[in-house]
Amino acid sequence: MRRDRIVPLIIAVALFMENMDSTVIATSLPAIAADIGTNPLALKLAVTSYLLSLAVFIPASGWTADRFGARTVFRAAIAVFMVGSIGCALSSSLTDFVVARILQGMGGAMMSPVGRMLLVRTISKRELVSAMAWVTTPALVGPVIGPPIGGFITTYATWHWIFLINIPIGLLGIVLSTRYIENIRAEQHERFDIAGMIYAGFGIAGIAFGFSVAGLNFLPWTVVAALIGGGAIFIIAYLVHAKRTPVPALDLTLFRLTTFRAAVVGGFIFRLGIGALPFLLPLMLQLGFGLSPFHSGLITFASAAGAMGMKAAASSLLRRFGFRNILLFNAVICSVMLAACGLFTATTPAYIMLGLLLIGGFFRSLEFTSINTLAYAEIEHERVSRATSLVAVGQQLAMSSGVAVGALAVDLTAAWHGHATLVAEDFPPAFYVVAAISLISVVFFRQLPHDAGAEISGRGLLAPKSKDASDPSSPDEKN
Repeated sequence: MRRDRIVPLIIAVALFMENMDSTVIATSLPAIAADIGTNPLALKLAVTSYLLSLAVFIPASGWTADRFGARTVFRAAIAVFMVGSIGCALSSSLTDFVVARILQGMGGAMMSPVGRMLLVRTISKRELVSAMAWVTTPALVGPVIGPPIGGFITTYATWHWIFLINIPIGLLGIVLSTRYIENIRAEQHERFDIAGMIYAGFGIAGIAFGFSVAGLNFLPWTVVAALIGGGAIFIIAYLVHAKRTPVPALDLTLFRLTTFRAAVVGGFIFRLGIGALPFLLPLMLQLGFGLSPFHSGLITFASAAGAMGMKAAASSLLRRFGFRNILLFNAVICSVMLAACGLFTATTPAYIMLGLLLIGGFFRSLEFTSINTLAYAEIEHERVSRATSLVAVGQQLAMSSGVAVGALAVDLTAAWHGHATLVAEDFPPAFYVVAAISLISVVFFRQLPHDAGAEISGRGLLAPKSKDASDPSSPDEKN
């Protein structure tokens, strides 16, 4: 298999491991809590500590990869994630488990942005769409299949295997990375912005953590407000610091690029709405319709199947219609599909839900692939590492905020109806709210010029005649 095909696959497998692991423990918390002698509510610290660790260390990922080599950092990130996984499986107390989850977060914080950086630096722009489709899929599939897999493993084996299955996957990733990935690093080593990392890390952590627990009744609202407010103060401090620093930890001057600004800002708003789906849909199916976690997982998996089916179509669709048209019309389609979930009832035939989720998964994956690829359309080679860090920060904040908005909408609806416990009628307004938020992203996508990302999509350009050209109909693509 050609290197430009196997590198995206290696990165995709690593990111799938990370994305699935971040959600797979959700259905297993009661079993883990009982085994290590704590209560499930206290064990929520394991979820939030992972999120905090991600937020704190993401700003350092770009500089670390430039300094020590992208392959070296990527392999080290997988190794740290594996050590954290082993630590989770061997935990006998809440403290052990939280420390192990922090280690996993450190690995995940480096794994995702460095993986994307490797992709952009090793794959030609004409082949970047197809490659990015591989990397986008884990982010969509992991959160969807994580909870049912966690429930299945916990029911038919033990919760320890939720973490131990990462070991063979991680070892395979390290071996393949060593063989197929070049150790790319910056020619000139810039001084690391320690102060900027502290400001940005605490700011992102405060906001991400605050929004992730908002509406979940996990912490008092005063603490949540303090977290978000404190995070905002650190972000403001970072903005002031960045203007005075030649090479800041997060390079905000990248937002001057039209394609990068549209991809990150528009992508943030789109993700903020769409990111609530993996949270809202299983809750509605289980609490509202009375389905078991396993049956709920079988239905939600349809969106993952749709996401995987998009891979073969992304390149040809972007080449024909271009980034601007795809992002605009596709955002509308995705928002309509998201709102349609609010029309589901306990009597809705399963095949209708499966069909809508399958189609919705396809278009969501196409939108994410387009957003992730367009972000690098105007990025110079020496600024790729900075771009990947900033993209990862935006994605992390969007995912945290999306869950918070969805949870808050459900809680407010339940309070309006006077329900002490959630029922089916409490969920539709939440789907309509997050769908409307995702739709707002078209405001930013409309600002794109018609030829945005033409070098990547190939729209309006002559296709290369080389046998290595990125042609989805070529024999290599089918292998």
